[in-house]
Order: sequence, then structure tokens, then C-alpha cells
Amino acid sequence: MAATVQGVVRDSSGHPVAGAAVSLEGKDAGTLTARTDSAGAYRFSALRQGTYTLRAEVTGYGHAAVESFTVAGNESKTIDLALEPAQASAPQDSHAEGPQFFDEPHFTVAGVTDTTNLGGHGSDTIVRNRDALARDTAALGKSPSATLPVVSTDASNEKSLRKAVERQPADFRANYQLGKLLVDEGKPGDALLYLQRASRVDPHDHDNQYELALARANFGDYERARVDLLALLNTPNESSQKNAESNHLLAEVCENLNDPLKAVKEYQLAAELNPSESYLFDWGAELLLHHAAEPAVEVFTKGNRLFPRSARMLAGLGASWYALGSYDQAAQRLGEASDLNPDDPAPYLFIGKMQAVETAPSDAMAQRLGRFVKLHPENAMAHYYYALSLWKRRESPDDTNNFAQVKLLLEKAVQLDPALGLAYLQLGILYSEQKDFPNAAAAFQRAVAATPELEEAHYRLAQAYRQTGEPAEAQVELRLYEKISKEKAAEIERQRHEVQQFVYQLRDGGMDTKPR
Repeated sequence: MAATVQGVVRDSSGHPVAGAAVSLEGKDAGTLTARTDSAGAYRFSALRQGTYTLRAEVTGYGHAAVESFTVAGNESKTIDLALEPAQASAPQDSHAEGPQFFDEPHFTVAGVTDTTNLGGHGSDTIVRNRDALARDTAALGKSPSATLPVVSTDASNEKSLRKAVERQPADFRANYQLGKLLVDEGKPGDALLYLQRASRVDPHDHDNQYELALARANFGDYERARVDLLALLNTPNESSQKNAESNHLLAEVCENLNDPLKAVKEYQLAAELNPSESYLFDWGAELLLHHAAEPAVEVFTKGNRLFPRSARMLAGLGASWYALGSYDQAAQRLGEASDLNPDDPAPYLFIGKMQAVETAPSDAMAQRLGRFVKLHPENAMAHYYYALSLWKRRESPDDTNNFAQVKLLLEKAVQLDPALGLAYLQLGILYSEQKDFPNAAAAFQRAVAATPELEEAHYRLAQAYRQTGEPAEAQVELRLYEKISKEKAAEIERQRHEVQQFVYQLRDGGMDTKPR
């Protein structure tokens, strides 16, 4: 069995760093390179036994390295790396410590309102698609504790800490270290006992109070986490880096407490104190999630200038331009994101979702989706989106030049994922345009079997039944279509009620965010 080296690259605040260049050099194996994905993870497999050096670097940070470690022939070794800001040697409370936001933002968020009567550019389908892309963007910036697999720790370390706590229950250091280890392992409920005990011993230790708030937040006790964090932020003489960490966690807590106005202000404070890639991204994503697309464009644009190697920053910028109705700008940014880290599926999925509701996807987008298939032949959505882009590039409904290729791609998609109702739906559309209604009906039947809530499949199946002389079955499908459509409309309305919209003001000299 070949050896494996894997791990996660994080910044000094513990957040994942996407797009970092990781190199693994072996004395007898040469140098291997990889890029971290959107979760900051890297992996080298099929390694030979030997001695290696591991190194990670990315623009805006210094480098991190682990020198001369050995890997056995069948060993799986986990090594996490931490990158410090490129100017980390500057005084911590100096505003010049690391990349800057350049200037004050040209907008202010003044309040929130519900989105009951939310308007938007384009059809309701496009507006819903933009909302979905905004949610997908926010998902790229979830905290590591929510998105990363739990990294196994040395069991002997936990065991020795537990013994130390048993010997000296009032020992601050032992309780704190055990509590922090349990938080890192994804066991916030177990961590609370030890962090609370450490807090009683020393209620003024910043690191312990932060870990206690983090444990409460991860455990779902958001109210107490907010109280802890507000007290922590009122503690004098703390560094801007530590305050930024607390502001950022408070923002996440406030979002979970349905207080988005407070959340966006805390995200902004965190990014201004420590303009790291993750903090800037989360600020932009929060703005986009609450329908403040123009401010989101500004934040993501400046974030892209600071972190040009961040694929998710470009993806967020693309989603923001799309929310403003600028397809060309969105396509360009998402294309750049896919070029920056070709192995990352996220930008391709954004491109696919966007072009799924556009009438004429560009050649460049189709080419990138073709690359998605080549790089990820096991991904059913890659085949589906590429097929859809090719089908939409036809000159007319009578153009059948790429019929065979599109059909093969869709058949591969459902082979990879038999529950992918969208692919069966598109196969049915393919057959319908060829007037092959029996095969169309069969494909639509598989679509509704795989995804019963796919209302378009029910509607098209009804049309196919009419063409094959089955009016009774057609009526059944039309009733199902109407029922599902009403339920979905009600669900969308409920979601819009839940997501409050930011009311923002643009100052003079703000960015030109007109679609172009």
C-alpha cells in the first residue's frame, strides 16, 4: 500500500487558505505540487517510503514548511500548516500590519427590510437562480469547524491531558488545553466543562474566553456565546488581531440569531482590523446573501486585488455581478476563478448554474465546462452542465450536429448519478425536439421518479402523454405540476421572508457597478 500525506493549510486565525501552493519534495522522489481546495485541504498519494520536506505558500502570506520528516511505506500522515501574514513582523496594533483595504468602503449599510416584494432584473427563474448562487457563495465561506473534516489528533495527547486534569482539577493550563483540543476535534459539548472550569480559575484569560465562546457557538448556545464575545471585545489592551477574531465569530453568532445588521457590521470590523482573505470573503458573502450586490462587488473586487490567487474571491465577485444582472462580467470572473484553480469544482458549478438559465452561454463558458468533464470525469454535474451548454449553443432547434455528443454526456451523467433528475429531464427535452415522444415520455418518467419535486418534468411528461395519446395520464401530471408549483412558490416566499434585505447607501465616488 502506497503512503499518503494530507492536511489543511490555515491562516493565523485558523481559517482555511484556498489556492495555496503546496510542494512535497523527496530525496529520491523529486518534487510534487498541489493547490489547496476551497476548504484549504491538500493531498499527496501513491508516495514511496522516504524522507520529505513539505512547504506551503500563497500571495499575501509568508511560507510555512515542515523539514525532513519520514513516511513509512503504508503510512497515512496528516500534517497541517499555518501561514502567517506576509508582514506579520510589524507591530500587532499597527494599521500597517499586512494587506490593507486601501480606503474606506464607498457604502454604508443603514438597515434591513424584509424581501416580500423583492424585485430583480430578469424573470423569476433568474432571480431565484441568483438567490441560489448567493447561498452557494456564502457556503464557500463557512467556518472551518462547520465545513472541514475533523482532523484526528494524537489520542495519547488527549489521554495525557485528561490525566493531568484528574490529578489537578483546578489547573488552568490543563483544563484550557484539553478544552481547546476537544473544540478542535469537533466536540464542543465535551469541551465546555473544561473551558468553564478554566474560566473560573482565570476569568481574564483572552484565549480561554474565546475558546469558550467558540465552543458555545458550535454547540448552538448562541445567546451565551454573544454575551461572552461582547465582554471579550470590551476587554482593554487586546491586539487588533485578537479583536478581529472575536468580531468575526460574533458576526457568525449574530447571523445565527437572525440579526444580520449586527452581523455585517461585525464582519466589516473584522476585515478592517485584519484584512485576511477569509475575513474579506465572509464580509462580501454576507452582503451578497442579503441582496446588497453593489457593496458586495466592491468588497470582492478589493479582496481580489489583495488576494489574486483566491479562486473563491473571484467566484464571489462573479456571483455578485450576476446578481446585478451583468452576465458578461459574471462569466469573466467565474472563468478566471476556474482557470486559477482548475481542479476546484466550485467555480465550474457556479458557471453551470448560471448558464442553465441563460439563453446563450458563451463559447468560453462551454470550453471551461468541457475542461470540467476532463478533469472530473466522475462528476455527474460536470457532464450535465457541459451537455446543457452544448445544447444551448445550437443555431436553431433543427440543428442536430451535437445531438449525439449531448445525448452521450447526459447518459453518462445519469449513469454516474441515477438520482439526477435534471439530466433525465434534459434527455426528455432532447427526444421531444426530435419528435421521439415515446422515448421522451420514458425519460420524463425517470426524471419524476428520481426527483418528484421537479415540476418542469411533470409538465413536460404531460405534454409527452398528449402526443402519445394518453390524455388521462396527462391530466394527472398537470395536476401534480400545478400542486408542486404552488408549493415551491410558497417555499420561495417563505425563504424571502427569512432572508432580510440590507438597505444600503452608496457614497460619492463609489464603484461603477452598472452592468456592462
